[in-house]
Amino acid sequence: MLTTIRSNSRNKMSKQHSFQVCFCFTRMFRFNTAEIPEEINTIFEEYSENGTMSMEDLCNFLVQFQGEKDDDATKKYAHAIFDSSKHLSIFQRKGLHVDAFFRHLLSDLNGPLVEVQHDMKSPLAHYFLYTGHNSYLTGNQFSSASSISPIIKALKKGVRVIELDLWPNSRNNEVLVRHGGTLTSSVKLKACLNAIKENAFYASPYPVIITFEDHITPSLQAKVAKMVGDIFGDMLFRPPHSQPMQEFPPPQDLKWKILISTKPPESTERVPEEDKDGKFRATSKDEWDEEEEEDTVEYRNLISIHAGKPKGNIIEKWLMDENQVRRLSLSEQKLEDIVNTHGTHIVRFTQRNLLRVYPKGSRVDSSNYDPMVGWMHGAQMVAFNMQGGGHFLRYMEGMFRANGGCGYVKKPDILLNVDQVFDPKAKRPVQKVLQVLVYMGEGWRLDFGPTHFDFYSPPDFRVQVGIHGVPDDTDMKHTKTIEDNFTPVWNEEFSFPLTVPELALLYIKVIERDFSGKHDFGGQTCLPVSELKEGIRSVRLFNRKGVPYKSVRLLIQFHFINM
Repeated sequence: MLTTIRSNSRNKMSKQHSFQVCFCFTRMFRFNTAEIPEEINTIFEEYSENGTMSMEDLCNFLVQFQGEKDDDATKKYAHAIFDSSKHLSIFQRKGLHVDAFFRHLLSDLNGPLVEVQHDMKSPLAHYFLYTGHNSYLTGNQFSSASSISPIIKALKKGVRVIELDLWPNSRNNEVLVRHGGTLTSSVKLKACLNAIKENAFYASPYPVIITFEDHITPSLQAKVAKMVGDIFGDMLFRPPHSQPMQEFPPPQDLKWKILISTKPPESTERVPEEDKDGKFRATSKDEWDEEEEEDTVEYRNLISIHAGKPKGNIIEKWLMDENQVRRLSLSEQKLEDIVNTHGTHIVRFTQRNLLRVYPKGSRVDSSNYDPMVGWMHGAQMVAFNMQGGGHFLRYMEGMFRANGGCGYVKKPDILLNVDQVFDPKAKRPVQKVLQVLVYMGEGWRLDFGPTHFDFYSPPDFRVQVGIHGVPDDTDMKHTKTIEDNFTPVWNEEFSFPLTVPELALLYIKVIERDFSGKHDFGGQTCLPVSELKEGIRSVRLFNRKGVPYKSVRLLIQFHFINM
């Protein structure tokens, strides 16, 4: 059960600030610091003695109220809380004072996500992969610059799949990376590969996959093969005998490895032909070019994940179960079209094979689409324009905050069940209810100027809280608006019934109300429901670009009811 917090004016501290309304009139407002709510005092009194919370008391609070495990890890966590409070004047040697306890609740040590390590020993197809689209572009898809900078930024963010479009230069003697058929500039392939090598494992030791969109000749493919081999060396993963695999290896076995995925070059078609002596020899429809075939073989041997795109209406052929695993690429529009008739077939395909979904060509502004359509059909590589923006990119970031942000998230068992294939369109009973109690927020006064939101008064904040998941679970609610307050207290509770909690994301956004209708942005975050901690938690907010604010956060209590 959630615990409603009541404000306690006795702990209130404030200072005044004036806002100029007109030349002859000013309004004075108190800037309140984060006050200790009455219920926090009550909780503190329950788990402390004579105004002091000892180490043992703190452990009891963490286990009994916050839902932490009663083990050595929690005891170590309690020591870390004590250590983080020692520099404060409110710290006491015998334990925590209520002010130190409250500051802990609002600190990053009291974050909302469980630190878990997913099983990384299953085949690669059993994971969602943090995937980029046209990873070299700095802006829009039509006229922006190509650079290694977005590649480096993506890798440091945890992205594990980098896409490079390969094109010949004007002399046909060098390979460039650019968005073909557009006004975008180019960047040398060698620079991109070196940037990947130097930054691949900055955020995670798990494998980085490079997907090539290949528009080059066999002779240039041979150059690429040599370049890739020279740059990556032993980092490059090559499957045995350079043949398509019958099952993908697990991420655990691919640590510190680079994998290449692209469509294998087609071998020159050979047909039997009778020579002048009456003997048959194998030739192409033109003449067999052994040197060209050798170039093709070198390039083919680079490829560890064979890829392709279905042409026309032969999707059934691609979805057929074969011994050799592969990667299929579909546009977001093509996926939306085929899931209406082949939804469960797609899910079954992705239990062994990889599915990459990419933005449709009309997204010239580098916008993105709803990733949940791909995820709930098992698509591992939902490719996004990382330089874009919008709430869909926030959902992507939220999904990959799971599993320690390593860029790999184990797919839920419902998507891997071969006996009862998951049908995203089927109606399901509610599995659990997530209760969210939004207490209060703080930090805007520290991270923003006093007139950032409004020239004439402090901000008027409200919070949007919603679930993004399968269609039956998707919902959005919001608190009332607290006027003229940099440290608003909402104290409002919401309940979200979840039929597929394993795929649900909790999206939180703070809006500063403006009567003009153009509301200001006050921060956002997105969190995987499967890794939410119960109890009272400090939820750090991020700016529009996904960068965390230094001070802005919400105090929220989470509670699950299993049905």
